[in-house]
Amino acid sequence: MIFHLVPLADWAAAAPDLPYAPPSLDAEGFVHCSADRPTVLEVADRHYRAVPGPLLAVELDERALTSEVRREGDGGARYPHVYGPLDRAAVARVWEVVRGADGSAADLAPWPSA
Repeated sequence: MIFHLVPLADWAAAAPDLPYAPPSLDAEGFVHCSADRPTVLEVADRHYRAVPGPLLAVELDERALTSEVRREGDGGARYPHVYGPLDRAAVARVWEVVRGADGSAADLAPWPSA
């Protein structure tokens, strides 16, 4: 399993019947992901602290992705890249990043919240 961080507003605005293609796919040619829960929380804390609104961590079964997953360079084990859009069928779970008042990432909670 790998994780992709996305603001709820972006995830909700995307067509639910099509694969999800974040802006990084056009800009960089791949989708940034994290290999595990601790890494996704670290990335959320470092890069998304100031992003307003709910933040989601989409958990993906990489075997179900039709796009190639590469673990490149020194950080490849922790930060896999997906070279194409994210298939909705590969979504195993969606988590909300639980954040502190300062925006720091503290934990993951099932989304939507009960």
